[in-house]
Amino acid sequence: MSDFTLLIVEDDPGLQSQLKWNFADRYKVVTAGDRESALAVVKKRPPAVVTLDLGLPPDPGGVSEGFATLEAILHHSPHTKVIVITGNDQVDNAVRAIGMGAYDFYQKPVEPDMLAFVVERAMRLYELEEENRKLARSQVNHPLDGVIAASPRMVEICRLLERLATTDLSVLLLGESGTGKEVMARALHNLSRRREGPFVAINAAAIPETLLEAELFGYEKGAFTDAAKQTVGKIEMASGGTLFLDEIGDMPPSLQPKLLRFLQERTIERIGGRQPIPVDVRIVCATNQDLEALIAQGRFRQDLYFRINESVIELPPLRERREDIAVLARAFLHRYNHEMKRDLLDFDESALAALDACDWPGNVRELQGRVKTAVALARGPKIRAEDLKLSPPETNRRLLTLKEAREEAERQALAAALSAADGKVAKAAEILDVTRPTLYTLLGKHNLKVS
Repeated sequence: MSDFTLLIVEDDPGLQSQLKWNFADRYKVVTAGDRESALAVVKKRPPAVVTLDLGLPPDPGGVSEGFATLEAILHHSPHTKVIVITGNDQVDNAVRAIGMGAYDFYQKPVEPDMLAFVVERAMRLYELEEENRKLARSQVNHPLDGVIAASPRMVEICRLLERLATTDLSVLLLGESGTGKEVMARALHNLSRRREGPFVAINAAAIPETLLEAELFGYEKGAFTDAAKQTVGKIEMASGGTLFLDEIGDMPPSLQPKLLRFLQERTIERIGGRQPIPVDVRIVCATNQDLEALIAQGRFRQDLYFRINESVIELPPLRERREDIAVLARAFLHRYNHEMKRDLLDFDESALAALDACDWPGNVRELQGRVKTAVALARGPKIRAEDLKLSPPETNRRLLTLKEAREEAERQALAAALSAADGKVAKAAEILDVTRPTLYTLLGKHNLKVS
């Protein structure tokens, strides 16, 4: 006997009893004669499959109560497969029910063997989807704490961060806005020996230049007009842990020498203070700017750049790691389902196509925002492209030329081989069946680096 439950919603006692007897040796069968008793069953333990007669009291001759019951069942248990039972002349009602989210329909008169076939098919689909949901919850690739990655390129970056976590090297994270630089910085901290210490983040672009020095270094009481008490700065607060300097490219030139001195000597002086204060902290910086270009323009110190880039990691934009899009979207769907107490099943085909076609200029941050809004507003049971406010794929993304398609396939093959070979060039060349010089040429062509 199956572990899954079949709910039979039928107001005719004779037919209800017949159907229960017909399925009792295969499933856990529960019966209900009206909407109220049916919902009581669904709320207590959502059934896998429901057979629902549309003609329920107090409107046994109509369908209004049946449709209300269908809507209520799917609201409380959107994963449940509802098979609507209609009269021979009620094809329009069957189509309407399917449009509302019913799995299938069956026309009277009821033939138990035929209905059993429809129920069995629904049960198998429910079981398969339930296995997939469990698998998605338990086996989503989380190479690092808080990081979700499926693409070979991002998995390789995660492996690099794992190796860096055992060191105290300063790390410079490069990437467009929204690519997850702070998430990576937190993951690096959580893997390091400093995980019990604080993780302190400060955004150099979000704080006015006149206040940034005080935020970073702190100040003594009376150091300036509003300094009513001694205040510890972010650098000092991070002692024993990790200091994350976001948007380091926006660090004012006037503060760069003082930050450089701290990085060299690992001591600070609060504003208005004269006593050097030792600080034991790991530095992780991030920017979406080209620091070498800023150096050439005289807007960023070269010696500071050398101090913060002992290890550089470039985070690719989402459009260059499309394997991650659906995985991330489903992770956000699961998160916001829980937070908002929704129970949306998944993204439908139009949504998945639109997700893949979008170029995501705002990267992961934009994807997260769209999924959050869709979960809040979708009428379900699945999220559609219009819920995500995305255009149809054909208008959202231009088609690749044959040359572009070949180069993209070549780049993906290189990245996959490097990931499978754990960064070893000889092994990657063997996988791709090319010589090592050829592989190095291809890596240079696609701007791929070997860790």
